[in-house]
Amino acid sequence: MPNDNNKVVIIGAGPAGLTAAYQLSKVGRESVVIEKDRVVGGISRTVNYKNYLFDIGGHRFFTKIKEVEDMWKEVLEDDFLRRSRMSRIYYNKKFFHYPLRPLNALTGLGICNSAMILFSYFYSHLFPYNQEETFEQWVSNRFGRRLYNTFFKTYTEKVWGIPCSEIRAEWAAQRIKGLSLMSAVRNALINQNRSGKGHDVIKTLIDSFEYPRLGPGMLWDTVARMVNNNGSEVCLGAEVDGILWNKESQRIDAVEMLRNGQNKIIRGSDFISSMPVRELIQKFRPAVPEDVLQAANTLSYRDFLTVALIVNKPELFPDNWIYVHDPDVKVGRVQNFKNWSPYMVPDERKSCVGLEYFCFEGDELWSASDDDLIELGKREMEQLGLLKSSDVEDGSVVRMKKAYPSYDSKYKDMLAVIRKFLDGIKNLQLVGRNGMHRYNNQDHSMLTAMLAVENIQGAHHDLWKVNEEQEYHEEQKVISDEVMIKTFARIDKLGLATALGTVSGALIFIATLWLIIKGGEVVGPRLQLLGQYFIGYTVTVKGAFIGLGYGFGWGFLVGWMFAYLRNLIIASYLYGMKKKAEMLSFRDFLDHF
Repeated sequence: MPNDNNKVVIIGAGPAGLTAAYQLSKVGRESVVIEKDRVVGGISRTVNYKNYLFDIGGHRFFTKIKEVEDMWKEVLEDDFLRRSRMSRIYYNKKFFHYPLRPLNALTGLGICNSAMILFSYFYSHLFPYNQEETFEQWVSNRFGRRLYNTFFKTYTEKVWGIPCSEIRAEWAAQRIKGLSLMSAVRNALINQNRSGKGHDVIKTLIDSFEYPRLGPGMLWDTVARMVNNNGSEVCLGAEVDGILWNKESQRIDAVEMLRNGQNKIIRGSDFISSMPVRELIQKFRPAVPEDVLQAANTLSYRDFLTVALIVNKPELFPDNWIYVHDPDVKVGRVQNFKNWSPYMVPDERKSCVGLEYFCFEGDELWSASDDDLIELGKREMEQLGLLKSSDVEDGSVVRMKKAYPSYDSKYKDMLAVIRKFLDGIKNLQLVGRNGMHRYNNQDHSMLTAMLAVENIQGAHHDLWKVNEEQEYHEEQKVISDEVMIKTFARIDKLGLATALGTVSGALIFIATLWLIIKGGEVVGPRLQLLGQYFIGYTVTVKGAFIGLGYGFGWGFLVGWMFAYLRNLIIASYLYGMKKKAEMLSFRDFLDHF
């Protein structure tokens, strides 16, 4: 067991923790990864049940972060499949495509309900909530109250187990990307110039994605082997029993690890944690200040379980996954793993589906026996019309604690208290979803780990800025917001009209006076023709002033009309781009539960 003060101690072997270990090995730093589970990957693992492979939820591999994509390709090389995305919503005993297709939506919702949704949409834009503190207010302002009640409320409350009025708006803003007006326009311009390459699109606009041949666990199993082979160690079945820190130096000295019934002290120079921040604070020895401990104890999580069913049918339904918005069943989402990768199912005559149930540790659903959960899954799948229970020949259940950090009404204030304390610990960095109590995707969790490693090497990245916006490095955007704003800025009609009128009038006035001064037998025959259009104009001093008035008037009119039409066209274009981004974002919103 490594026991070197120069080693980096990493808590957690999920995407963030293993990414940190992998990046450290590339720069020649040894690390120790402590993972209390017996497998790596965290929620991004792949479970093997009798050679049937299934995810803990589906994990698409798509990112705008080049460093993350490079790592994926370094590790798995050609072991990725390109998959077309198909998913639908099950609501009111019908299936809906999204983004909503007019005929499909009209048929499923009915003319009256569709009209009410449209009316509600326009009403929400005319009379929005002044404050957006809750998920309910945030979504209603963008999609209308009626659509919120139809496609958001039931499913969201099923996922989180609390009313939408208690879920903070920050969660929705973080999960629904692509709603920025400038981002929508920038995306359109870049795609026109670069033929729509995947790296340039807003993340929520993708129609296809890459996926490891044997599921996401294939990636993390490989990373763990590479870390072990490079002189570091991934310790599985090892639980953190204490975080030993020095109050005076404000540094962590070591981690006390419990493994196989034995306690060991793991010392290091730097520490990276991806364990749930509530547990991290509770493990500090000596104990943290009381207000910090109380704040940590207040943080809540939503737990999760998957019921995998092996079905004696070669084909079931075409979707990768289906969202279930039916309050009559407990299942929230259904994955069809054969449609993610045919290599996940060893027998091509059969299929494997995963039923996702959202719960709290210790509640009735969580505590039910595996047999009862498998029977529940079979009944609900038949109730939804997706398969016959008699076709199910086997099943397995996997429970996942603390799958989702909760964005309840208290989390923000409590996290601020915790961050203030942890910011003072000089050699500790938090990474990943649970490590930061932040609903990051896999790629953003990996990015926090990469930046943490750079910080150990001397950089000064603020990890909390990751995923605050669509891209972490705003200065690296191809088209900056400053340029975008200047390009599409509104033209002042009065200013342009006055300027053009003044220039036009001055040109006629000066040209007329110049011809008078020049003199000659025939003075300005061509300019004299203006008299046919400008009544009273002649090539005289009096005519110069008359021409000045006419020039100013017509120039003013042309300038004002040009500015008006230009502003109208640009405004219509920007409005259309924003509405398109909003509806396309709705398409992927549910993917991030």
